[in-house]
Parts: sequence; structure tokens; C-alpha cells
Amino acid sequence: MTSTLLSAVTSFVDAQGGGEGHFPLPTGGAHVLRSFRTVDANHALYRPSLCVVVQGGKELLVGDDTLEYGVMQALIVSMETPACGRIVASSPNEPFIGVTIDIDPAILRDVFEHMDHPPVAPQTDGPAAFVIDIGDALADCIGRLLRLAETPQAIPILYPAILREIYYWLLSGPHGGAICRQALPETHLARIARAIWLLREHYTQRLSIDRLAVAAGMSPSSFYHHFKALTAMTPLQFQKQLRLLEARRLMFSDAVNVTEAAYRVGYESPSQFSREYSRAFGVPPKHDTMSIRSLTPVAMPS
Repeated sequence: MTSTLLSAVTSFVDAQGGGEGHFPLPTGGAHVLRSFRTVDANHALYRPSLCVVVQGGKELLVGDDTLEYGVMQALIVSMETPACGRIVASSPNEPFIGVTIDIDPAILRDVFEHMDHPPVAPQTDGPAAFVIDIGDALADCIGRLLRLAETPQAIPILYPAILREIYYWLLSGPHGGAICRQALPETHLARIARAIWLLREHYTQRLSIDRLAVAAGMSPSSFYHHFKALTAMTPLQFQKQLRLLEARRLMFSDAVNVTEAAYRVGYESPSQFSREYSRAFGVPPKHDTMSIRSLTPVAMPS
């Protein structure tokens, strides 16, 4: 099944002109990434998604955790998570190829509710980002999703059915219990996601643990414990990552200078911003901006 899926992905990319970079599917909500080289330290805010490796290998740093995944494995991201991705296995002869499919919680919930034997969410928290193996049935679905690009007139009819089938195989697989947490409104994951929404909307402000806990419907101590178990970082570390990622985007996309970027994302001291930026990204913000602008689309922050 690996060769069949690889053939489908390669045909799709070649039909878009070949080369390397991000190739959006005409269905929306999915894209292919191909890179002929390894890529180090691509910091981004990952959204709920299924990220499948068809060829090569990747590594993701999430807070204190490191996740590695290779051919016919996938990263499941259950909620918005700042992370650092690296392509660790790639070459001109065997480029890295991955397929990312957004996960729609509403559709996932509908599939879950129509299952005769739905999975049961675990009682204890597992991380919001984790690695799964891709079986033949799921790989077949992804291949058919890619081949829809050859018949765009069929997309409105077939795409919703294929997407639901992908969700079915995810929910019915060995990790269905962890995946279904996105479909249930009162799991710890869903509650923490509400607090993350608050952090995203007000990332420039000081937000107390008490206020975030209220948004999650938890006591402060319970909220702190579950937040760290799911995200591998504290709420303050999470907010700091959001600020730094947005500052990086402003400097790269909007050509904002370092001082203005610092103030825009909520820092009171540009020097503190520069120190924390350097710790997070390994280089001072001014040097990082210059290096980012020299990168190809494969390595740009997504």
C-alpha cells in the first residue's frame, strides 16, 4: 500500500508542476509537502490535523516532548499547539513527502455519533499530539482523496464521503479513544481547548490561571495539571510561544521591525523580547528575520 500511496502523491505533485514546497489539494483542507532536503527548526502553530508521512521522516518538538514518525505513520494533532517541526530524513533521490489533512471536530463528532460501537475516551489524559500507524484502509482513503484532483467535478460529491471514511478509520483504530476526545464536548481536551481559544484571542494580555481555569470549567490546580499533561508546557509557556510566533510572522510577512513586533505582541521590554526570542528560535530576532527571507517555501514558517 505504501507504493500505491506514494504513486498517488507523486502524480498529484507532478500535475501541479513538480518541484518542492506545499501543494494544496483542490478539495481544500489538505495539502502535500515535498522537500528534497532535511529542514531544521520550522516553528509553527499546528492546528487539529492528520499529518501522514509517505516517504522520509519527521520530528516534532512539543514543549518537553519529542515525537518521531516515519513512513506510513502519522502525527495526530488534537488541538492548536505551538511546536517545532523538523524534516529529518530526505534526499534528492528520496524526498520527504507528507500529506496533511485538517480535522473538522464537527464532522468527526457526527461520524462518532453514527458508529454502532464508538470508541471510549480514556479516563486519564494523554498528550494532544501523538503518533499513530497508518493501516491499508486509511492509506487507501488518502490515495483516493489525492486522485480527486484528476476529476474536480466529482469533488463536491465524493470529498465529503472520503473525509468521513478517513474519520471512521481513525476512530475505529487502536487510537480511536484518544482521537474521539476531539468529538466530545466535555473531555479534558475540549475544556482545555476553550482556555486555549482564550489565550489565542488575548495573547497580548496577562491572563491569570484563575481566568483560564474558569474558561475551562475547572479548578485552578486541576486546570494547570491537565493543561500541562495535554500540551507538555505550562499556560505561561504556551502563551509565550503564541507571542513569539506572531512576532516572527509580523517581522517576516509585514516587515515590522523588532521593537514594534515586541510591543504589538504584548512585551513591555524589547530587550526581554529579544532574549526570549533567541532562546526559543536559537538566533536573535533581527538575524532570524534575514535568514527566514532567504528560505524556500518548504522551510518557511507555516
